[in-house]
Amino acid sequence: MKAYIMQLWHLMNHRAFLSLLLVVNLFGTIYGYYWYKGQLAATDPIYYIFVPDSPTASLFFCFAIIGWLLGKNYKLMEVLALITLIKYGLWAVVMNLLTLAETGELGAVGWMLVASHFLMAVQAVLYLPKYRFKMWHVMVGAIWTLHNDVIDYLFGQMPFYRVINQYPSEIGYFTFWLSIACIMLAFLESRKREYLQQQ
Repeated sequence: MKAYIMQLWHLMNHRAFLSLLLVVNLFGTIYGYYWYKGQLAATDPIYYIFVPDSPTASLFFCFAIIGWLLGKNYKLMEVLALITLIKYGLWAVVMNLLTLAETGELGAVGWMLVASHFLMAVQAVLYLPKYRFKMWHVMVGAIWTLHNDVIDYLFGQMPFYRVINQYPSEIGYFTFWLSIACIMLAFLESRKREYLQQQ
């Protein structure tokens, strides 16, 4: 079993696989920004950077992959990718399943969003051993993430979902604690590395 895991990890770190992963995430990022074109058209320019949450998360991961391909660690990009990929990946899955529960249907596009966003979160977790961010990177990532929640739920810039209009307070509360959980994961990963370096 250990040998199989090592072989899989070797495959995941092969330049060809990382290059393919970069292309997939880049395509998803571009498509994601295109997906938000309607909401961005109705958004005050000051909020543009905070509206397309998922594509920005995958953009962070693209920069992290580019760093790995260059033999470097873009640490701030890594921690932002880890936190936001898991957060918005799981968030979108929950929102679409909530839509299914409310309306009784989801459709092919909805299920595509469930699958693609779940994989966003999975890839962030699978590459945990490659991240090299430190505590101050986690602090910056936490500020970005929580500030985005403030912009979304206090300034009304959250993604357009019919179901959110029905439960804005409950979904805002869920999103806040999802952010805290993702930040805590990054915090624990940072502390673990610091501990191992001291041994």
